[in-house]
Order: sequence, then structure tokens, then C-alpha cells
Amino acid sequence: MTEKNGETHEGAVLDFSRRMSYSNYLSLEKVLNAQHPLSTAHDELLFIIQHQTSELWMKLAIHEIRAALKCLRANDLQPAFKMLSRVARIFEQLNSAWDVLRTMTPSEYTDFRDALGQSSGFQSWQYRAIEFLAGNRNLTLLKPHAHDPDIMRELEAILAEPALYDEAVQLLARNGFDIGEGSVVNPDGTRGESEKVLEAWAEVYRDPRRYWELYELAEKLIDFEDYFRRWRFNHVTTVERVIGMKRGTGGTVGVSYLKRMLEVVLFPELWRVRTAL
Repeated sequence: MTEKNGETHEGAVLDFSRRMSYSNYLSLEKVLNAQHPLSTAHDELLFIIQHQTSELWMKLAIHEIRAALKCLRANDLQPAFKMLSRVARIFEQLNSAWDVLRTMTPSEYTDFRDALGQSSGFQSWQYRAIEFLAGNRNLTLLKPHAHDPDIMRELEAILAEPALYDEAVQLLARNGFDIGEGSVVNPDGTRGESEKVLEAWAEVYRDPRRYWELYELAEKLIDFEDYFRRWRFNHVTTVERVIGMKRGTGGTVGVSYLKRMLEVVLFPELWRVRTAL
């Protein structure tokens, strides 16, 4: 095997003194040195990496949802479908990550739990951004981020624009459906049901060939929420398995709070239409 100009005869580059390497491109020095356990417990590294990788996947989900929103506003539906499919697959990936965390027992978590202080996944601003982008806009949940002006500006900018489901309902209107006053938002920011919107989706589902793009959009949204619900359920199950009914480190009532979140529906008429057909 001979080497010339930093390459083997197969063409593989070996000399990176003046070239960008894999590690350079991915900033791996920063990524792999971003884990700073605060205890000597073996399992704290698992806990940190689980949450850091989840935040990276959520960053990608936000990127995809924002792009899908722009496409919906422009009536450019095919790229939006691809992006929404990717978001669903991201949440499938996030669901698989719980399987790794569930290998940690209550005894192992207790070894480092006190080191977490009041930090909690409840404070994830990216998770909040995903909820806000999708349409669950409980303004009370801005409070954990009030200490950080940059994050508050980011979340408030999301709230200033129509959510994903708002855009889907407005697309119905642009296609000639009577949606009345549009989506119903409850006082707590969760979605209520509009009979007009329900009737519009029912018409789409009764004649999918005629309304194929709207029909496909509805199914992409259902797919997204399906995986999102599974992620919430797996979260509840993992927390109960590891800490039982204790309070969360962030002060929430833990499993009881997470179980209530299972009742939040992002796209209510799309679920109810299945009964109405």
C-alpha cells in the first residue's frame, strides 16, 4: 500500500493537517466534552447523554416544523409532508431512547439525584417550543424561562405566529371549506373542538381522492401526534419506573403531572373525525 499526498492508493485521505476532518466538521471536541457529571455515580453519564441527545433531536424537530409551517403558508404541501414525516421519525427515535434510560434502576438514580438540584426536563425550552409550534400554547409554561431573555424572545416569536394546526385549518378555508371561526383554543392554551372544523375534515375523509393533499396532510399530522403521544407515555412510564410517585426535581408532582399531560390533544378534530365518519 503506497501513500502519496496524504492518500493511500485506494484514495482514502490520511493527512488532515491542512484539511477539514470528520471531527472538525462535527465540532466533536465540543460535543464530546460537554458532559460534566456532578457526582461519582456511574450512571450519571447515561442520564446526561440521554438528555443531551434528546435536545439535539428536538432541535432538528423544531427546524423541520418551522420549515413545514412556511411551506403550508405558501400552499407548497409536498415538501411539508416530507418534513412532517421526518418529525414523526424523530419522535420515534426519541421513544427508543427511553429504552436505554430504563436500564437505570431506582438505586442507581438515587446515587446522583441530589446533584441535579432543581434542574428538570420540565424546563426544556425546546420541548416547550415544539408544543407551542404544534398548537398547545399554555402561557403559564413560559414562567420557567423568564430568567433567560434570549429564550423568552424565541418562545414569544413562536407564539406571535400561527401554530401548525392553525395553518392546517386555514388551508381548509383556502380550499373552500367553511371553518367558522377556525380552531378553538381553551383558556389554558390547549385545543378545543370546533364543529365546523370537524365537519370540514369529515368531508375530506369521506372523499380522499377529491381532497388527496388535505387528506395526506391530516394523516401526517396524526402520525406526528401519534409518536408524540407515545413519547409522553414512555416518559411517564420511565419516570414511574425510576422514581415512583416522588416529586420531580423541578418541583412538579412528578408522575401525576405527566399523566395529566397525556390528556392534552394537539389536533382534536382529526382524532374525533374517526368517530364521526
